[in-house]
Amino acid sequence: MTTIDPNAPVLVTGASGYIGSWIVRYLLEAGHTVHGTVRNPQKPTGLEHLHKLSADHPGKLVLFKADLLDTGSFDEAMAGCELVMHTASPFLLQGVTDPEEALVRPALEGTRNVLDSVNRTESVKRVVLTSSVVAIYGDARESRDVPGGVFTEDQWNTTSSVDHQPYSYSKTVAEQEAWRYQKAQDRWDLVTIHPGLVLGPSLTSASDSASLATMKQFADGTMLTGAPELTMGVVDVRDVADAHVRAGFTPDAHDRYLVNAASLSLLEIGQILRGKFGVLYPFPWLNVPKVAVKAVAPVIGLTREFVDTNVGYPLVFDASRSQSELGLVYRPIEQTVIDHFQQMLDDGIVRRRPSIRLP
Repeated sequence: MTTIDPNAPVLVTGASGYIGSWIVRYLLEAGHTVHGTVRNPQKPTGLEHLHKLSADHPGKLVLFKADLLDTGSFDEAMAGCELVMHTASPFLLQGVTDPEEALVRPALEGTRNVLDSVNRTESVKRVVLTSSVVAIYGDARESRDVPGGVFTEDQWNTTSSVDHQPYSYSKTVAEQEAWRYQKAQDRWDLVTIHPGLVLGPSLTSASDSASLATMKQFADGTMLTGAPELTMGVVDVRDVADAHVRAGFTPDAHDRYLVNAASLSLLEIGQILRGKFGVLYPFPWLNVPKVAVKAVAPVIGLTREFVDTNVGYPLVFDASRSQSELGLVYRPIEQTVIDHFQQMLDDGIVRRRPSIRLP
């Protein structure tokens, strides 16, 4: 059991990020002091949402410069903290030419640098690490090999590599390294959070996450002729942030927590969007046959191996521990999808069209 002093500052790495900034907001709204790390606190754009939070909560948010690959750069921000939320990690699914350098190295070395600082900072009692469902499984085909076809916190991804699913591999090795660090000492404990695809409103229009890239495909015509039969775990970014805060301050929180509201296919996401925003957007109407997806896979940024091992397979997660032990209550996933697309319209990322629905 670990009890965190509510008056001690809380460190949030990657404070300007999609998940990190919501964690910062919730901590501030609960009255905590927050130390947030960003790569450049002085940059003229991209931190407006944090400056607004700072203005709304005077004296409660302090930004520090830190970089995942800069040894010792988290020491200053961590001083006096009992709770560390490590959210900073690269999230890129496509367009990566050197996955080792772009994904694996910053995820792994970044985790080491943060936890080396934790080991040097006597005040730290708990670390909450943002992991992912992809540290639990590598490919949807693996659902055939788990009891009842349902993934739980007991499983680990053993199939991803630098060459196949490099993002999944980066999250897996980073989490494994974090547990190795934790087991090598007995002063601080570790809790890991494992969200599916994170959707929902961002606190900044400057965010360029893979979540946004996924949602853009529903508006740019990518799936006009149909969607690959891909199913994903989906969860609201606000629920993910809430899970981190609860994991930090629940004394009995322990081990890994799957954080997932529902499993949705790309076609089901398109159907939710059409029901709200109408038929004039290029939302998918049907699933594309797997053989056709495989034929065009390289053109649409997928490997044929990925299509073989992920398209057409169900994907189910058991997130009950997050509810029973952390008290997490999930938002309706339809609202999450709608809120995300609405923000894309509001920010001008997607061009508005007349709202015409089928009778």
